[in-house]
Amino acid sequence: MAERSNSASIDKQSVSTANNKREGHFDNSDSVIKKLRNDTQEEPKAEISVQNDSKNGSELYFEIEADVAEDKGSRHTMEDASVVLPDASLEFPGKLRCAHFAIYDGHGGRLAAEYAQKHLHANVLSAGLPRELLDVKAAKKAILEGFRRTDESLLEESTKGGWQDGAAAVCVWVLGSKVFVANIGDAKAILARSSLADGSNNSSDGSTPIKAIVLTREHKAIYPQERARIQKAGGSVSSNGRLQARLEVSRAFGDRQFKKVGVIATPDVHSFDLTERDHFIILGCDGLWGVFGPSDAVDFVQKLLKEGLPVSVVSRRLVREAVRERQCKDNCSAVVIAFRKKQ
Repeated sequence: MAERSNSASIDKQSVSTANNKREGHFDNSDSVIKKLRNDTQEEPKAEISVQNDSKNGSELYFEIEADVAEDKGSRHTMEDASVVLPDASLEFPGKLRCAHFAIYDGHGGRLAAEYAQKHLHANVLSAGLPRELLDVKAAKKAILEGFRRTDESLLEESTKGGWQDGAAAVCVWVLGSKVFVANIGDAKAILARSSLADGSNNSSDGSTPIKAIVLTREHKAIYPQERARIQKAGGSVSSNGRLQARLEVSRAFGDRQFKKVGVIATPDVHSFDLTERDHFIILGCDGLWGVFGPSDAVDFVQKLLKEGLPVSVVSRRLVREAVRERQCKDNCSAVVIAFRKKQ
């Protein structure tokens, strides 16, 4: 208990919450998405170096540029929350560069999403996320423990407050040149990776051989592995694929009333080395992926980035396309994380 109460929380200038967004429509400008940070501030950036095996072990330097866009779609309320932290050291400085990005897709309200937004990263840091030397095993252990602590304390808060909100999550940590991805529920992360060994954007015929790689696995009650756990816990999955005929996801923060029947907040955690072939990552809630396929989204973002547009504009146009053109009815949130190679 003491560990949770003493952990740091993320400063409001680093996060984006839906209740601070203009609701209802996009206009023709790219300034309709309001953020807690001032729009005149410089776009969030971080610089990292990675080993380049194709050039005799020399180092490549990348800037990470990231931004978020959100819209409530046709819903009456916005229940998503997000985090963009190019420098995510907080009160745990170290030699190892740390960046963190996340989307929390709330359901039944936005309290669980906002709680996780504020506490998860701080709990992961306090659980031992490496800050000096990279240790993949230790990093994954810290992420798992951070999820556990966050859900445990969230459930305590929801019991005291009498609320039962839940939230899916997709999170990315960049530690040095290693990327860690963790998720619960149906929010997804998609990596855009070049098929060319040198990371070039263009092939000989002028096309852009960028592949969309799905980095996450959805957790829904209808899937066999998730269904088995739910049934073992005494829950049931109805003919509509929902837990107790109500909840579609099988892993989430919160959802206090479903924790005894198989809902857990244990994430899948994966990692990979960042190379010159990796161009950007898109984090999105299920509203975005309901109208965009992975390759479709990657092609859309890649086209805009090749035009030289900043990530802030690209993320807004992605969400605008989803809501206004593709008629996304759900809340829609997207974080675009671009890895720009420095010359």
